[in-house]
Amino acid sequence: MLLTLDEAHAISDEVRAHAAKLNARVTVAIVDEGGHVRVLDRMDGAPPLSARIAPAKAAGVALFHRDGGELQQLQQSWPALFDRLDRVAPMPIMVGAGARLIRRDGVVLGAVAVSGGRPEQDDECADLGLRAVAGSAPGPR
Repeated sequence: MLLTLDEAHAISDEVRAHAAKLNARVTVAIVDEGGHVRVLDRMDGAPPLSARIAPAKAAGVALFHRDGGELQQLQQSWPALFDRLDRVAPMPIMVGAGARLIRRDGVVLGAVAVSGGRPEQDDECADLGLRAVAGSAPGPR
């Protein structure tokens, strides 16, 4: 089972449409199950650094199979592990709000992460983006 490029674009479209309603300018990154970028869209006016943060948050969620909130708790419990991730991870990893697993029938297909809004806006946009993929819904935080 895989996340198609059309599905990844549909997620990004949903995220950006909702962000516009919130008057937020964000970057959305969708990665596959290995943390590799499938789609990266930066809205006009989104903070420049958000284009680096969103893929790093999405990669962390995909590789650890944990939504952003769970990953934050893990980071607090195991700070030494996260301090050394750059030595073993194939790409940058960050922990933060607005990062969710993309699942279908319980199988992890990848992750979506949003950066550039307030944390609660990033969370809300990521959750709504998941609606674009059949069988995917936000997990517990």
